[in-house]
Amino acid sequence: MASKHEIKAQSRKDEGKGASRRLRHADLIPAVIYGGSQPPQSLQLIHNDIALAARNEWFFSSLLDLNIDGKVQKVLLRDLQRHPVKPRVLHLDFQRIDESKPIRLKVPLHFLNQDKSPAGKLAGTLIMHEVNEVEISCLPSRLPEHIEVDLSALEKGDIVHLSSIKLPEGVEIPALRLGKEHDVAVVLAKEARVEVEEETAAPAAVAEVPATAVKAEPAKTEPAKGEPAKGEPAKGKK
Repeated sequence: MASKHEIKAQSRKDEGKGASRRLRHADLIPAVIYGGSQPPQSLQLIHNDIALAARNEWFFSSLLDLNIDGKVQKVLLRDLQRHPVKPRVLHLDFQRIDESKPIRLKVPLHFLNQDKSPAGKLAGTLIMHEVNEVEISCLPSRLPEHIEVDLSALEKGDIVHLSSIKLPEGVEIPALRLGKEHDVAVVLAKEARVEVEEETAAPAAVAEVPATAVKAEPAKTEPAKGEPAKGEPAKGKK
Protein backbone atom coordinates (compact mmCIF):
# COMPACT_ATOMS: atom_id res chain seq x y z
CA MET A 1 0.00 0.00 0.00
CA ALA A 2 1.23 3.49 -0.82
CA SER A 3 2.48 5.79 1.91
CA LYS A 4 0.55 8.84 3.03
CA HIS A 5 1.74 12.20 1.73
CA GLU A 6 0.34 15.41 3.15
CA ILE A 7 0.45 18.72 1.28
CA LYS A 8 -0.45 21.91 3.12
CA ALA A 9 -2.52 24.63 1.45
CA GLN A 10 -4.58 27.68 2.32
CA SER A 11 -7.85 28.84 0.80
CA ARG A 12 -7.94 32.22 -0.95
CA LYS A 13 -10.65 34.52 -2.23
CA ASP A 14 -8.75 36.86 -4.54
CA GLU A 15 -8.62 35.57 -8.11
CA GLY A 16 -7.45 36.73 -11.52
CA LYS A 17 -4.10 37.27 -13.18
CA GLY A 18 -3.15 40.16 -10.95
CA ALA A 19 -3.77 38.14 -7.79
CA SER A 20 -1.78 35.22 -9.19
CA ARG A 21 1.18 37.49 -9.97
CA ARG A 22 1.14 38.87 -6.44
CA LEU A 23 1.15 35.35 -5.02
CA ARG A 24 4.11 34.31 -7.15
CA HIS A 25 6.07 37.38 -6.10
CA ALA A 26 5.47 36.28 -2.51
CA ASP A 27 6.84 32.77 -3.27
CA LEU A 28 3.36 31.27 -3.26
CA ILE A 29 1.67 29.17 -5.93
CA PRO A 30 -1.93 29.69 -7.03
CA ALA A 31 -3.91 26.46 -7.29
CA VAL A 32 -7.42 25.11 -7.62
CA ILE A 33 -9.21 22.02 -6.31
CA TYR A 34 -12.28 20.66 -8.10
CA GLY A 35 -14.43 17.55 -8.41
CA GLY A 36 -16.85 15.69 -6.19
CA SER A 37 -19.99 17.32 -4.94
CA GLN A 38 -18.26 20.54 -3.88
CA PRO A 39 -17.61 23.58 -6.07
CA PRO A 40 -14.08 24.45 -7.24
CA GLN A 41 -12.00 26.24 -4.65
CA SER A 42 -9.00 28.55 -5.09
CA LEU A 43 -5.91 27.77 -3.05
CA GLN A 44 -2.39 28.98 -2.39
CA LEU A 45 0.62 26.84 -1.50
CA ILE A 46 4.21 27.58 -0.45
CA HIS A 47 6.46 27.33 -3.50
CA ASN A 48 9.45 25.73 -1.75
CA ASP A 49 7.27 22.97 -0.29
CA ILE A 50 5.89 22.10 -3.72
CA ALA A 51 9.28 22.35 -5.42
CA LEU A 52 10.63 19.74 -3.00
CA ALA A 53 7.59 17.48 -3.36
CA ALA A 54 7.79 17.66 -7.16
CA ARG A 55 11.20 15.97 -7.06
CA ASN A 56 9.48 12.71 -6.06
CA GLU A 57 7.47 10.26 -8.16
CA TRP A 58 4.77 9.95 -5.52
CA PHE A 59 3.73 13.58 -5.99
CA PHE A 60 2.49 12.77 -9.50
CA SER A 61 1.21 9.21 -9.06
CA SER A 62 -0.11 8.92 -5.51
CA LEU A 63 -3.19 9.83 -3.55
CA LEU A 64 -2.37 13.02 -1.65
CA ASP A 65 -3.72 14.32 1.64
CA LEU A 66 -4.36 17.97 0.83
CA ASN A 67 -4.61 19.85 4.12
CA ILE A 68 -6.64 22.98 3.47
CA ASP A 69 -6.87 25.25 6.51
CA GLY A 70 -6.59 22.20 8.77
CA LYS A 71 -9.11 20.01 6.91
CA VAL A 72 -7.74 17.09 4.88
CA GLN A 73 -9.16 16.02 1.53
CA LYS A 74 -8.03 13.11 -0.62
CA VAL A 75 -6.87 14.44 -3.99
CA LEU A 76 -4.83 13.62 -7.08
CA LEU A 77 -2.53 16.08 -8.81
CA ARG A 78 -4.00 16.54 -12.28
CA ASP A 79 -1.85 19.35 -13.67
CA LEU A 80 1.36 21.19 -12.83
CA GLN A 81 2.45 24.21 -14.85
CA ARG A 82 6.10 25.24 -14.86
CA HIS A 83 7.79 28.41 -16.04
CA PRO A 84 9.29 27.82 -19.52
CA VAL A 85 12.72 29.13 -18.45
CA LYS A 86 12.94 29.62 -14.69
CA PRO A 87 12.80 26.73 -12.18
CA ARG A 88 9.41 27.86 -10.90
CA VAL A 89 6.05 26.17 -10.51
CA LEU A 90 3.29 28.47 -11.77
CA HIS A 91 0.01 26.68 -11.05
CA LEU A 92 -1.45 23.42 -9.70
CA ASP A 93 -4.72 21.58 -10.31
CA PHE A 94 -6.00 19.04 -7.77
CA GLN A 95 -8.98 16.72 -8.15
CA ARG A 96 -11.06 15.52 -5.22
CA ILE A 97 -11.33 11.75 -5.00
CA ASP A 98 -14.26 9.62 -3.92
CA GLU A 99 -12.61 6.70 -2.12
CA SER A 100 -15.54 4.42 -2.98
CA LYS A 101 -15.04 4.78 -6.76
CA PRO A 102 -12.23 3.41 -8.95
CA ILE A 103 -9.75 5.87 -10.40
CA ARG A 104 -7.47 5.75 -13.42
CA LEU A 105 -3.94 7.07 -13.21
CA LYS A 106 -0.54 6.54 -14.81
CA VAL A 107 2.09 5.15 -12.47
CA PRO A 108 5.82 4.61 -13.12
CA LEU A 109 7.37 1.18 -13.70
CA HIS A 110 10.40 0.13 -11.66
CA PHE A 111 12.57 -2.52 -13.33
CA LEU A 112 14.26 -4.88 -10.87
CA ASN A 113 17.13 -7.40 -11.16
CA GLN A 114 17.99 -6.52 -14.74
CA ASP A 115 21.75 -6.85 -14.15
CA LYS A 116 21.26 -10.22 -12.44
CA SER A 117 19.24 -11.71 -15.30
CA PRO A 118 20.76 -14.09 -17.91
CA ALA A 119 20.24 -11.41 -20.55
CA GLY A 120 21.85 -8.76 -18.36
CA LYS A 121 24.94 -10.92 -17.83
CA LEU A 122 25.31 -11.86 -21.49
CA ALA A 123 27.68 -9.69 -23.48
CA GLY A 124 26.23 -8.29 -26.66
CA THR A 125 22.64 -8.24 -25.37
CA LEU A 126 20.71 -4.98 -25.38
CA ILE A 127 17.82 -4.60 -22.90
CA MET A 128 15.39 -1.90 -23.97
CA HIS A 129 12.61 -0.37 -21.84
CA GLU A 130 9.86 0.44 -24.33
CA VAL A 131 7.39 1.65 -21.67
CA ASN A 132 8.28 3.49 -18.44
CA GLU A 133 4.78 4.10 -17.06
CA VAL A 134 1.39 2.45 -17.36
CA GLU A 135 -2.19 3.54 -16.79
CA ILE A 136 -3.95 1.49 -14.15
CA SER A 137 -7.42 1.37 -12.62
CA CYS A 138 -8.18 0.63 -8.97
CA LEU A 139 -9.84 1.93 -5.84
CA PRO A 140 -7.96 4.86 -4.27
CA SER A 141 -7.00 2.73 -1.29
CA ARG A 142 -5.28 0.26 -3.65
CA LEU A 143 -3.33 2.83 -5.63
CA PRO A 144 0.40 1.92 -5.72
CA GLU A 145 3.09 4.59 -6.04
CA HIS A 146 4.77 2.43 -8.69
CA ILE A 147 4.66 -1.07 -10.15
CA GLU A 148 7.66 -3.38 -9.99
CA VAL A 149 8.70 -5.44 -13.01
CA ASP A 150 11.00 -8.33 -12.04
CA LEU A 151 13.49 -9.06 -14.84
CA SER A 152 15.54 -11.70 -13.00
CA ALA A 153 14.48 -14.44 -15.46
CA LEU A 154 14.93 -12.35 -18.62
CA GLU A 155 16.70 -14.28 -21.40
CA LYS A 156 18.15 -13.08 -24.67
CA GLY A 157 15.32 -12.79 -27.18
CA ASP A 158 12.60 -12.44 -24.52
CA ILE A 159 9.81 -9.87 -24.76
CA VAL A 160 7.92 -8.73 -21.66
CA HIS A 161 4.39 -7.59 -22.51
CA LEU A 162 1.90 -5.61 -20.43
CA SER A 163 0.01 -8.80 -19.70
CA SER A 164 3.18 -10.29 -18.18
CA ILE A 165 3.42 -7.65 -15.44
CA LYS A 166 2.44 -8.89 -12.01
CA LEU A 167 -0.04 -6.36 -10.63
CA PRO A 168 -0.88 -5.68 -6.99
CA GLU A 169 -4.20 -7.02 -5.73
CA GLY A 170 -7.18 -4.98 -6.91
CA VAL A 171 -5.20 -3.25 -9.70
CA GLU A 172 -5.78 -3.74 -13.42
CA ILE A 173 -4.58 -2.30 -16.73
CA PRO A 174 -7.64 -1.03 -18.66
CA ALA A 175 -5.82 -1.19 -22.03
CA LEU A 176 -5.68 -4.99 -21.85
CA ARG A 177 -9.48 -5.11 -22.10
CA LEU A 178 -9.32 -3.51 -25.55
CA GLY A 179 -7.68 -6.44 -27.35
CA LYS A 180 -4.37 -8.14 -28.05
CA GLU A 181 -3.09 -5.22 -30.10
CA HIS A 182 -2.96 -3.18 -26.87
CA ASP A 183 -0.78 -5.76 -25.13
CA VAL A 184 2.34 -3.81 -26.06
CA ALA A 185 5.95 -4.78 -25.41
CA VAL A 186 7.36 -3.32 -22.21
CA VAL A 187 10.90 -4.77 -22.29
CA LEU A 188 12.93 -6.22 -25.16
CA ALA A 189 16.14 -8.24 -24.79
CA LYS A 190 17.81 -8.46 -28.16
CA GLU A 191 21.23 -8.82 -29.70
CA ALA A 192 23.17 -5.60 -29.93
CA ARG A 193 24.34 -5.29 -33.51
CA VAL A 194 26.97 -2.79 -34.46
CA GLU A 195 26.41 -1.77 -38.01
CA VAL A 196 29.63 -0.87 -39.80
CA GLU A 197 29.19 1.05 -42.99
CA GLU A 198 31.77 0.15 -45.58
CA GLU A 199 33.18 3.18 -47.21
CA THR A 200 33.58 2.67 -50.94
CA ALA A 201 36.09 4.94 -52.63
CA ALA A 202 34.56 6.90 -55.43
CA PRO A 203 36.36 6.51 -58.80
CA ALA A 204 38.83 9.28 -59.46
CA ALA A 205 37.26 11.96 -61.53
CA VAL A 206 38.85 12.49 -64.91
CA ALA A 207 39.78 16.10 -65.32
CA GLU A 208 38.20 17.60 -68.34
CA VAL A 209 40.50 19.84 -70.29
CA PRO A 210 38.76 22.74 -72.00
CA ALA A 211 38.92 22.60 -75.74
CA THR A 212 40.39 26.09 -75.84
CA ALA A 213 43.38 24.92 -73.80
CA VAL A 214 44.55 22.54 -76.56
CA LYS A 215 46.42 24.17 -79.43
CA ALA A 216 45.49 22.50 -82.67
CA GLU A 217 48.37 21.73 -85.02
CA PRO A 218 47.86 22.07 -88.77
CA ALA A 219 47.52 18.82 -90.60
CA LYS A 220 50.57 17.74 -92.64
CA THR A 221 49.81 17.21 -96.33
CA GLU A 222 52.01 15.53 -98.89
CA PRO A 223 52.86 17.63 -102.00
CA ALA A 224 51.24 16.56 -105.26
CA LYS A 225 53.32 14.54 -107.73
CA GLY A 226 55.58 16.86 -109.69
CA GLU A 227 55.09 19.79 -107.34
CA PRO A 228 57.96 21.04 -105.15
CA ALA A 229 57.69 20.72 -101.46
CA LYS A 230 56.83 23.83 -99.61
CA GLY A 231 59.86 26.08 -99.37
CA GLU A 232 61.73 24.43 -102.29
CA PRO A 233 62.18 26.10 -105.72
CA ALA A 234 60.40 24.55 -108.64
CA LYS A 235 62.55 22.54 -111.06
CA GLY A 236 63.89 24.56 -113.96
CA LYS A 237 63.53 27.84 -112.14
CA LYS A 238 66.15 29.84 -110.43
